[in-house]
Amino acid sequence: MKYQKIGVVGAGAWGTALAQTLAMAGRDVTLWAHEPEAVAAILNDHENRTYLPGVKLDARIKATTELAQIAQNEALLMVIPAQFMGDTARELARHLTPGTPAVICSKGIEIESGKLLTQVLADALPTARLAAVSGPSFAIEVANGLPAAVTLACEDKELAQELAKAITHRNLRVYLSDDLIGVEVGGAIKNVLAIAAGIVEGKRLGKSAHAALITRGFAEMMRFGRALGARRETLEGLSGLGDLVLTCSSPTSRNMSFGHALGEGQSVLEYEASRNSVTEGKYTAIPVVRMAREHGIEMPICEAVRNIIWGGTDGEQFPALSVDDAIEGLLSRPMKVEEE
Repeated sequence: MKYQKIGVVGAGAWGTALAQTLAMAGRDVTLWAHEPEAVAAILNDHENRTYLPGVKLDARIKATTELAQIAQNEALLMVIPAQFMGDTARELARHLTPGTPAVICSKGIEIESGKLLTQVLADALPTARLAAVSGPSFAIEVANGLPAAVTLACEDKELAQELAKAITHRNLRVYLSDDLIGVEVGGAIKNVLAIAAGIVEGKRLGKSAHAALITRGFAEMMRFGRALGARRETLEGLSGLGDLVLTCSSPTSRNMSFGHALGEGQSVLEYEASRNSVTEGKYTAIPVVRMAREHGIEMPICEAVRNIIWGGTDGEQFPALSVDDAIEGLLSRPMKVEEE
């Protein structure tokens, strides 16, 4: 096995689940967490009570708060929230051996730059070899050994095969692609659309509306991805349509759960006061809408989500929009041909 020692940078729910499945696959795993108390709990009690409570972690998983220590591994999985990826990677760059693979496992777009996360890493870790993993995979299910399938994208086919061998477990199947943009776009956009799906559920608008939302949301994902250079077959695969269907269909999704609360009438502040996890779609909505306009793409669902969450926070840039007004606006849009 070429990549036996693997570091996981980020001990949220998904990072912890990846560390667990890597340990089950027989890899030597070290998990990096920002919080010393999280490291202590993983080492002493074999549990991440904050982000993945109730899951007994493999006792072989090591943990650290030191980026210098995590950088000594043969490959790294980057599972930092999207808006903190750049800062963490720049600090990591001081310790990283040139040529070390760095695999993006987070899903999002940097707000200020509008860069996909592999583009963020290309700037912050210029000597790393980049890849991305995405697909329909809930952390709690993967950590408990339930079957899942993901796509690993890398422009270097040999590296992709070696990384896939290292990550694959009998209950985690890895498919290969060289379409980094497609894999990243699917993972980022589906989080925004899952908030919209949650709003539909929270407002109890019915399964018909829910199905329509997913279908028209997928059309937005396709328009956006194709404009950025993604391939259609990637967006129609696990990391696009597959992840969209999962994330829009279960309250296990943080993004759908957030939308559900908004649909029931909670404010953003009320919801966030009761949670300790990051809802990536909240932040991704801002650059997605901005980039869509730059490319002349219509994304009315994503724009409605952005304005519901951020409306009134930045003057006219984010017009204030209630959930009810957003629904009315989407339903009253002019008739058009479905295939555009």
